[in-house]
Amino acid sequence: MSFTSLLTTIATLFLMLVVGFVCGKLRIIDETSSKNLSTLIVKVGQPFLVISSLIILDYSAENLKTGGIIFVVGLFVHFLLAFFSFLFAFPLRKNLDAGKLAEFAMVFTNCGFIGFPILKSIFGDIGLFYGAFYVVSFYLFTWTWGIMILARGRSDIRLTVKKALVNYGTIPCLIGILLFILPLPLPDAFTNLCSYVGGLCTPVSVLITGANLSRRSLLKLLKNPYVYYVNLIRLVVLPLLITTILWLLGLPDYLVVFSCVMTAMPSAANITMFGELYSIDPGTAAEFVGSTSILCTATLLPVISFANWLVSL
Repeated sequence: MSFTSLLTTIATLFLMLVVGFVCGKLRIIDETSSKNLSTLIVKVGQPFLVISSLIILDYSAENLKTGGIIFVVGLFVHFLLAFFSFLFAFPLRKNLDAGKLAEFAMVFTNCGFIGFPILKSIFGDIGLFYGAFYVVSFYLFTWTWGIMILARGRSDIRLTVKKALVNYGTIPCLIGILLFILPLPLPDAFTNLCSYVGGLCTPVSVLITGANLSRRSLLKLLKNPYVYYVNLIRLVVLPLLITTILWLLGLPDYLVVFSCVMTAMPSAANITMFGELYSIDPGTAAEFVGSTSILCTATLLPVISFANWLVSL
């Protein structure tokens, strides 16, 4: 792993947040444009990013086997995240909406938009391939357990099989896997399209996060005890806990480090989208996403260093 490359990636993400913050203050990215850009990323950029990551390597039985292993590990990691987050969020449930958002923010990470460039800096192109299969488990849990979290105390939010299996995450995953498996030569124009459009996800999503954070009161943010607690659990406690569990279970070193990276990411950006969609305190959702995105630039390197130290024992 190149720590120089990792540091450069972290610094770049932080500077993108700053640019987004300034754009928000100057009203270059206002509330309307933020929502429109979020829709663009979720419905267009994200599908192309997933497909691009799945077709980045040539098909082989070994690569397919590795992808399957990553998917299973992703399911197990999300099960652990769901279990421990349920416990850690228990003291916050006196405020129903904020407690639900806090638990959601602990479970689900920005493993795609921010996780992918971090994976590439550590593992190279194979890291993007790993990440694409992990993202399949992310979407399955988001549209099942995630919806169940948000549905507490609400009769208008329901978990359905259709939501779990047919969404803007799972369908691109299926398409990408089929394109990876089927012996069809893909034209350069198509692979370039997937790469270019998918490449919009990280910069645009980080800019939006910075812009959303600029519209929140810094004083209010600093006075919100939920923010400190969620950041501690999301960025430090859960990554260290799950990394240690996987290491104790004897998983290969690359899976331990990979899982550490995926669980050390900030809260998933879609928590803000769900907050707006279901009218569940979107302002607090933006605070969780924005604060974890900023503090992640400080916690990520020590957490990954811990994982590397652990696998070296």
